[in-house]
This record gives sequence, C-alpha cells and structure tokens, in this order.
Amino acid sequence: MREPDDQLVQNYLDRGDQDAFRRLVERHQEPVYSFLLGMVRDRDVADDLFQDTFIRVLDALGRRRGSYAQQGKFLAWVMRIARNATLDYFRSRSKWHDTSGSDGFWDRLTSEAPAPDELLVAKERRAWLELCIARLPAEQREVLVLRQDSELTFREIAELTGVSINTALGRMRYALFNLRRMTEQRSAAKKKTSASAVAA
Repeated sequence: MREPDDQLVQNYLDRGDQDAFRRLVERHQEPVYSFLLGMVRDRDVADDLFQDTFIRVLDALGRRRGSYAQQGKFLAWVMRIARNATLDYFRSRSKWHDTSGSDGFWDRLTSEAPAPDELLVAKERRAWLELCIARLPAEQREVLVLRQDSELTFREIAELTGVSINTALGRMRYALFNLRRMTEQRSAAKKKTSASAVAA
C-alpha cells in the first residue's frame, strides 16, 4: 500500500529517513520538472532549478520545520518552492524572458513515428507553438504550463500563484485566446503569401 506523502515527510523529520525523502522526490519529480522546463524552456536550466528546488525543500524541512503544514498538500508546497526558484532565476536575469534552448515541453507529445513529411510539418508546428507560448505574458504562460503540463487544477494553480480561481481561469482564457489569435494571423499571412505567389 502506498504511504501518504505526509507519512513519508514525517519519517524523514523524525528519523532522517533518506529513503522516504527519495521516494517523495521520485513520486513528484515529473510535475515539478515539467513545470520548470515549461517555464524556462532550457533543459540545463530546468535541471539546475530542479536541484535547487529540492535543496530548498530539504532546507525547509531540516531547519524550518513549521514551513510545511501537513495537510496532504506536499506537491502543492513543493510546486510553490519550484515557482519561487523560477521567479528568482528570472529576477536574476532582470526580466521575464525565455532562454534560447530549442527543447520545449511540447516535444514529447509525438509518440508514433510519422512519415518524413509529416514529421517536418509537426516540427514546424511545434516550433511555431513554442514561439507563440514564448510571446505570452508571463502570468498567462505560467498558468498554461501549470495546467497543461503539470496537470494542476485551477484551485491548485490559484493557491500556488496567490490569486483567485477566477483570475487563474481568466489568465488561461487569455492565454488560449492569444495563442488562437497568433495562429490565425499566421494562417492569414500564409494565405496572403500563397495568393501573391500565384498572382505573380
């Protein structure tokens, strides 16, 4: 039977059980790493932030035991720490912007090997989607990543980002609206280019 997160945390606090902490990391590493990668879009930076996040978790558990209230919300607590680590990273770069890494959090969506021409089209679409996401305001991009990649509920996103559920929902709606608008503008530009080529 799977031990609850809070029991594993307690085992670590009471006995210094390293195996309990390792199990916590393994249990939650995917959503935490996915969030970090989705925000910074660079695997090396995401790796560093992932390590920093769990160093902060260890520090919080080891020296400030009261920072984690055992309410069955260990992942939400860790995600808050991951978000703070990400914000610190962006602050150190003076502004919200993306790194130049080409690996994005949509890359692993392709599961079956398509034909070469389909692969090329899929790669182009994925690159365009990445570019569109990079152009979103930071708050909208954050909610999009938390919802689509880390699969948090809007209530969890609201708690994590310190806003109301309606604000979180609104940011998601605006993110999707902006992505749709950018896609439509691109389609219109392609049609115009094609029409000009035919006329010439």
